[in-house]
Amino acid sequence: MDRLNSSARLMIVSDLDHTMVDHHDPENLSLLRFNALWEAHYRHDSLLVFSTGRSPTLYKELRKEKPMLTPDITIMSVGTEITYGTSMVPDEGWVEVLNQKWDRNIVTEETSKFSELKLQAETEQRPHKVSFYVQKDKAQEVMKALSEKFVKRGLDVKIIYSGGMDLDMLPQGAGKGQALAYLHKKFKTEGKLPQNTLVCGDSGNDAELFTIPEVHGVMVSNAQEELLQWHAENAKNNPKVIHATERCAAGIIQAIGHFNLGPSKSPRDVMDSSDSVPENFEPGHDIVRFFLFLERWRRAEMEYSELYLAGLKTLSFPSSVFVHPSGIEQSILDCTNALRKFNKWEISGDERRGCVATVLLSSEDLSPSEGFTWVHMHQTWLDGAGAKDHTDWVC
Repeated sequence: MDRLNSSARLMIVSDLDHTMVDHHDPENLSLLRFNALWEAHYRHDSLLVFSTGRSPTLYKELRKEKPMLTPDITIMSVGTEITYGTSMVPDEGWVEVLNQKWDRNIVTEETSKFSELKLQAETEQRPHKVSFYVQKDKAQEVMKALSEKFVKRGLDVKIIYSGGMDLDMLPQGAGKGQALAYLHKKFKTEGKLPQNTLVCGDSGNDAELFTIPEVHGVMVSNAQEELLQWHAENAKNNPKVIHATERCAAGIIQAIGHFNLGPSKSPRDVMDSSDSVPENFEPGHDIVRFFLFLERWRRAEMEYSELYLAGLKTLSFPSSVFVHPSGIEQSILDCTNALRKFNKWEISGDERRGCVATVLLSSEDLSPSEGFTWVHMHQTWLDGAGAKDHTDWVC
């Protein structure tokens, strides 16, 4: 939360499964479109929040499977855990809030009396969340009976049904919506309340997100019946909540444009790199444009690559250096010259490699319309995603 010195221009709070991540999109096209848009136009002054029903264990598994960005804030286990940054530092203040009127032992005792409930995997049982599977036709009856039992035991328990089978028991103060309200309050206390917040979801456990005052909301086109029904009953006339016509991350991009929250054209939607230059150059946009060029060049999809390469050489200091993740250094100009040679690449096995690229750009002696001069690029392997050698100069 300390990454920005002032209020975020935009804070996107998005569910993951079937919202940000489309499990029916094997090439992850919509997710990659969103990633490019975010890195090019929003990363420098906005906040990305993932709000998922997944436990930390399953969340980390998804990160290994899908090309997801690293969020500024992660809300997990249906709003019962909040962590910050790449190190996922927990918010202890939120833990104190959830401890009020919560006794996990009593919840476990009462739920064990219902044969209709099937306990979910151990990884999904958390300090402030007890999770079950239940048949759709039994859900409402079980929820009503459990609520009565918890009240008699003096507990204030929130019961959330989602996905047509998931039943979660949480403290009343928990949930995705309450976690977001807590963050808003925290930001406001620090004088950093985001200028705009966009919430995104597809299922019942996302409904709370749309109840937070002043937020914009998007239900992606593939939203489940339970969320659409909630919307029809509670937010049908709210102009700040829309049902997108696009699936998953593409629906999020659509909402950004619909509500005029900022740029909504992903650099991946621009095939001619000369057409993707914004009115005011942004460092993130320059870097995204460069890596998109490399990706398309390696796939032999880039027309007029010589023109782009010539421009890149012009915009690089003669002494500029590229540091490969292996630690070996080479001048950026030599790397550019190497790109004039084309090799056919094929995927071998299921090995994935990934790295973090840090780029130093200079705007000295240049006008805003001229952009930046490339000074230095340094790449480091992501944990568990490194190569055994440095035969590939660019990740």
